[in-house]
Amino acid sequence: MKFNRWYSRRGRSRLIYSLILAAGAAGAFAQAQTPDKSNASAPLQEMQEGQQSNADASMSAPQDMQMPEQGDIVPAVDIGRDPADVAPPVGGRPAQTVKVSLVAQELEGQLDPSMKSTYLYWTFNGKVPGPMIRVRQGDTVELTLKNEGHLVPHSIDLHAVLGPGGGMGVSEAKQKESRTFTFKAMLPGVYVYHCGTDLAPQHIANGMYGLIVVEPPGGLPHVDREFYVMQGEIYTTEDMGSGGHQRMSLTKLFTEKPEYFVFNGSVGGASGEHSMHAGVGETVRIFFGVGGPNVISSPHIIGEIMDRVYPEGSFTSPAITAVQTTVVPPGGATVLELKPLVPGTYRLVDHALIRVARGLAGVLEVSGVANPDLFHAGPAR
Repeated sequence: MKFNRWYSRRGRSRLIYSLILAAGAAGAFAQAQTPDKSNASAPLQEMQEGQQSNADASMSAPQDMQMPEQGDIVPAVDIGRDPADVAPPVGGRPAQTVKVSLVAQELEGQLDPSMKSTYLYWTFNGKVPGPMIRVRQGDTVELTLKNEGHLVPHSIDLHAVLGPGGGMGVSEAKQKESRTFTFKAMLPGVYVYHCGTDLAPQHIANGMYGLIVVEPPGGLPHVDREFYVMQGEIYTTEDMGSGGHQRMSLTKLFTEKPEYFVFNGSVGGASGEHSMHAGVGETVRIFFGVGGPNVISSPHIIGEIMDRVYPEGSFTSPAITAVQTTVVPPGGATVLELKPLVPGTYRLVDHALIRVARGLAGVLEVSGVANPDLFHAGPAR
């Protein structure tokens, strides 16, 4: 595979460093600066051909940084963003200047709490997905990205931006650096944002994605409950269900074979204490996106028919109604709206249902009075 056709010299340097990090060779970057082709794999040899000996010094990790070994028990934080953590609606306000601050952070997070497994996540603001950015069409957005990570540069590509790279080039920040750029939100819709630094699929799989909602003038119709859910994939060296610290597998990433499918970053990220809650008869809106980086999602709520779906996250096209299952590509988004009429537990799934067994299931708990005329156990009354 001719990786050197895809990347600039700088990009190839970063890809080599990503391979080293994923393999767990802490402190081995100095060896990549003077490659030993006799011991390298064939793909790595191809990437190293023509590589300068003085690779980008900004890529080197701190010498005292200790990378955990596979299976180590490592203190970890809950990196999953609660689905109820939604930016407030913009309402009917006029266009204005909005300042957004994002921080790139690399954190050991809980991957599967039931198995005590952890993973080194790369995040925006310490959670997966990153914070929802919510603005109005016509707003001027001043965005600052600060890189508090220790390993690699980070950046942001917002699909709502009309400009080269979606802001990626002007936002790329080395370790301990901040970058600011400004754009105007021109078209309403729900858009994905993600890190665009090489190797972008690795940054995304590690958790660097989120949604920016650009509301039309006058705002969106009122609903009683709003939630924020994104689907992602995690590629670990060890099989799903292993305990302790898990390392990323770039081999599985390149062959598109994730071990985990997750909502909001981790197994159980949209269930248990992170379940969504609504009452019978309440209107519910779910902003749903796919960070990916590789796999299409087919969101479906078991036991519900969605009243309205906004395909591709578009607010300029009519919503479609009475939808059982929809399709969202990697780097895409949608809006799901429903009004549950029967109390109980409803599961949000990707209808490629084997993925439920690989960690992908969310829960909407609906409380209220039973509705036996609509649904009940036993024969007809």
